[in-house]
Amino acid sequence: MDQPAHSLAAGWPPGLTRVPFWVYRDADIARDEQTRIFEGPDWHFLCLEVDVPETGDYRTSMMGAMPVVVARAEDGEVVAFENRCAHRGSLICLDDGGRVKDFHCVYHSWRYDLRGNLASIAFRRGVNGRGGMRDDFDMTRHGPRKLRVTVQCGLVFGTLSAETPDFATYIGPEIMVRLRRVLHKKVEVIGRFTQQLPCNWKLYMENVRDTYHASLLHTFFATFKITRLSQGGGVMVSDNGVAHASTTLAAGQGPDTAYAGLRADNQGLKLRDPTFMNAVPEFHDNINLQILSIFPGFILQQIHNALAVRQIVPRGVDSMDLHWTYLGFADDTPELRTMRLRQGNLAGPAGFVSMEDGAVGGFVQRGIAAAGRQSAIVEMGGDGSEGAETRATEASVRGFWKAWRARMGV
Repeated sequence: MDQPAHSLAAGWPPGLTRVPFWVYRDADIARDEQTRIFEGPDWHFLCLEVDVPETGDYRTSMMGAMPVVVARAEDGEVVAFENRCAHRGSLICLDDGGRVKDFHCVYHSWRYDLRGNLASIAFRRGVNGRGGMRDDFDMTRHGPRKLRVTVQCGLVFGTLSAETPDFATYIGPEIMVRLRRVLHKKVEVIGRFTQQLPCNWKLYMENVRDTYHASLLHTFFATFKITRLSQGGGVMVSDNGVAHASTTLAAGQGPDTAYAGLRADNQGLKLRDPTFMNAVPEFHDNINLQILSIFPGFILQQIHNALAVRQIVPRGVDSMDLHWTYLGFADDTPELRTMRLRQGNLAGPAGFVSMEDGAVGGFVQRGIAAAGRQSAIVEMGGDGSEGAETRATEASVRGFWKAWRARMGV
């Protein structure tokens, strides 16, 4: 970018180990993010392919502040376009999803085909020979913006940019392997909800990429040895910082003294119903937890057998929505499906684990209220964004800022 996104950017030194707190609080930054990131050269998660299985099926989504419609066209292709009538700007689709023959704007009944092309205008020829549109009005030149779409492992991504590289290049080959590892066959949706968080969207994505807070903030994780830094695992980060994947290997046997004296050392806690933690090693690689993210706002989780995708939707500088979709595989046995549903209680706004993630972003947002010229310290594990065979690192957080600064020109 030829011009920096903010006048204070000149005071932000090169490198990835300091993040000034004004980036989470400034309205100009939020405005520029919409243009440079959410409408820029990145792939954005929109929905699942199973959300639009048949011709005429559609699902609404968001790209930052921009509403989007994803639909299955007559030829079977998955397409997407801006959810905005070309006439006066009203939403075209008001529901989360459904099935239609075509789309009608409720305001003045402008009609669009399944690809978002303007197909007809009510009273285009007027009434009784009077009024109406000019004879030379060209409907092919008016309509919502169309997105490039790619379907990867059953996930639908879209972009407005012709410059966005192909998806595998965008996230890198190592992360592509990790994506395919989990989403290796047809999925089914087994639950959905939306969680509102009182923080800037970047704080949540940092949290997702922060690979060493999990066994400190989330005492449930450490207590029941779902993830501890003393367990094996590591983190991968794409060269461009766009994507990351962190993994935790199953806990070994014997005592673990690494957490002695820490808040996370809650050895006295027990589950009244330990069957909640029953799990099967369905991926056959000794990885019991994998978190994968793709810039700017997509997350894939595998915690034991609890699978979910999350979508970040900014709602101003200090608020965001987090859309959760819980997944199972179409060939799940009844026993495995029940296991997934039980384990689903680990994550989410009231989950045994990630309820803390929903709160801690708000703690930061409140803590930095008067610290706009101060900076966060991001030095755990060094100063680069390369992957490592440890999760005691902030490499993937630095990767996020590598991608963000490249888009924002700061």
